[in-house]
Amino acid sequence: MKREEGGVRMSEIALEKLIQEDQCDEVLQELMIDYGQDVLQLVYSYVKSREIAEDLTQEIFVKCYKALPTYKGQAKMKTWLWRIAINHCKDYFKSWHYRKVMVSEKLSLFSSPKQKSVEEEVIQKSEDESLVSVVMNLPIKYREVIYLFYFEEMSLKQIEELIGIKQNTVKTRLRRAKELLKDELKEAEQWMKN
Repeated sequence: MKREEGGVRMSEIALEKLIQEDQCDEVLQELMIDYGQDVLQLVYSYVKSREIAEDLTQEIFVKCYKALPTYKGQAKMKTWLWRIAINHCKDYFKSWHYRKVMVSEKLSLFSSPKQKSVEEEVIQKSEDESLVSVVMNLPIKYREVIYLFYFEEMSLKQIEELIGIKQNTVKTRLRRAKELLKDELKEAEQWMKN
């Protein structure tokens, strides 16, 4: 079964049938075509590094391939893939590499002398004031709900199922994230006036 003309996504039923027929290579190819960029963006929203996001995305699709035979169809394929991606990102933050190597690299950036011109600082500040930058600076628990709700357009119920927290907690995190964004944007606006 090949991708339909016009690039239309293969149905969930067709993907499940391919899994049952042990055609996991084709299913993985479809998932990568349909969701590869979305997974990359989701991962980037966690790690804030294009290179690391690309590496983790590859690892996620390898995990997905290995887990395809265990897919039971209890959740939509996209939701199942998102769950794998989110768990993999959380595992990455717990990993030795992140805790030792990445933290050391970040600390070395802060200890190096800063020699930026005034123009570079203004340009950098201007770039930091964009909404995406502000969102990316939110703590992960707020950033993930903002990303899933606004960028992935998931419902509160879908987010609840995906990240495993109660719907009221999702609402609270969304409200708190919006407050933080509002404060950050006001602060940036004040800075621009001065």
